[in-house]
Amino acid sequence: MGGGPHALVSRVGLAVSAHQEPRQIVLRAMGRDDLPAVLEIERRSFAQPWSRALFEKELTTPFAHLVTAVEEHGPRAVIAGYTCRWRVTDTDEVHLLNVAVHPERRGLGYGRVLVEAVIDEARVARARVVFLEVRAGNVVARRLYRLLGFRDLSIRRGYYGPGQDAIVMELDLTQ
Repeated sequence: MGGGPHALVSRVGLAVSAHQEPRQIVLRAMGRDDLPAVLEIERRSFAQPWSRALFEKELTTPFAHLVTAVEEHGPRAVIAGYTCRWRVTDTDEVHLLNVAVHPERRGLGYGRVLVEAVIDEARVARARVVFLEVRAGNVVARRLYRLLGFRDLSIRRGYYGPGQDAIVMELDLTQ
């Protein structure tokens, strides 16, 4: 993408509700300075959260791209969510490894905007497919992915631990 760790990816306005002002969010590349807020969201979102070391490794991995959704509403900018994806160039695949939205910002459209940005980027890069794993019990996320065109591909038994299966989903971008 270029432009340094905080290069602008896109700016999106979200209409929250009839009783609130629209929120402006900026999608931008994640930087090391974002890690405290990202780690807080990660800890509040997952039973087995990624470590700081894992995020730092992903930030230096050439085929990884980490994006934050930064809310620009009120006196200061707040990281509302993030994604981590890999572009596997020799297979024309994109793997969405991690997506999370701060619990206080869920239900406002941030997750959809973040996943749509991964899909849009994959299309621009002429990837043929996007893959992801989602906890079988995460009904809200699975519903969102289906709305965006993903389909269930397979089950990975115990992927998230004993009795915690993952559904492997794919979005075919060739259709």
